Amino acid sequence: MDLAAVIVVETVYIIASLVLISAGLAIVFGMMKVINLAHGEFMMMGGYATITAVHLGVNIYVAMLVIAPLVVGLIGLVVERLVIRYLYGRLVDTMLATWGLSLFFVGGVTMIFGNTTTGISTPIAGVSVGDYQINGYNFFIIIVAALLVLAIWLVLKGTRIGLIARGTMQRADMADALGYSPDRIYMATFFAGSAISGLAGAVLAPLVGLVPSSGGNYIAKAFITVIAGGPSVIAGLLSSSTIFGVVNQFFTFAISPVFGEVALLVAAVILLRLLPQGITSRFFRGKM
Repeated sequence: MDLAAVIVVETVYIIASLVLISAGLAIVFGMMKVINLAHGEFMMMGGYATITAVHLGVNIYVAMLVIAPLVVGLIGLVVERLVIRYLYGRLVDTMLATWGLSLFFVGGVTMIFGNTTTGISTPIAGVSVGDYQINGYNFFIIIVAALLVLAIWLVLKGTRIGLIARGTMQRADMADALGYSPDRIYMATFFAGSAISGLAGAVLAPLVGLVPSSGGNYIAKAFITVIAGGPSVIAGLLSSSTIFGVVNQFFTFAISPVFGEVALLVAAVILLRLLPQGITSRFFRGKM
């Protein structure tokens, strides 16, 4: 019974981690069709912003939940104004530009912080479940991921801003005719996606040793999760994260963590072969 509880918690934690890693990319790619290859670097900068703020004496939760998203969101705003705004609708050019930006960010962070591993301790102690020990910080990640998905759903579904954003992504010309500036909406959407990426990197920072190249650890999982999810931002994100999380943990507990990671990638290949347009192209159609 104790082992079953541990497996359930760890599986939900992996699902929540995939949701966090992929949410910012789901907003930018799912709504704007911008392939942001610097997504991992945005997460990395969120982690460094948190660590720097904590070392300056800021409360760790304020650093993770306020400062890091704001800093990375502002960086994303500058990137959108200087680069991305000129490349909408040009997928290949956007990929090349954001790949160049990822190299720029890695180089810049290396010059500022060096190439040594840094990090901070998790602020929550472990929890004992019978003979097993669960990292108490995992529960915090689960809660943050759930609140983030709820917040995205409420904004997109229940606010005028969300309605205008969704409408602009579908028919920018119609939004413009109604008096809404697509340029400002794209800017705000990219800011939001960047801020969410910074939040994800900040929340995951206490669990990993951070180096300037850490973004590469996130980008592959984020892309396969978003692409496998399909056109619906929230339904696709949740469905693909759940499938990959369950597959990963099944093989992790059955064989080893290495097999869990390999199984996740194999599951992604199989899923995209069967559903090349993503899960929500066939299931959950019409859902947000």
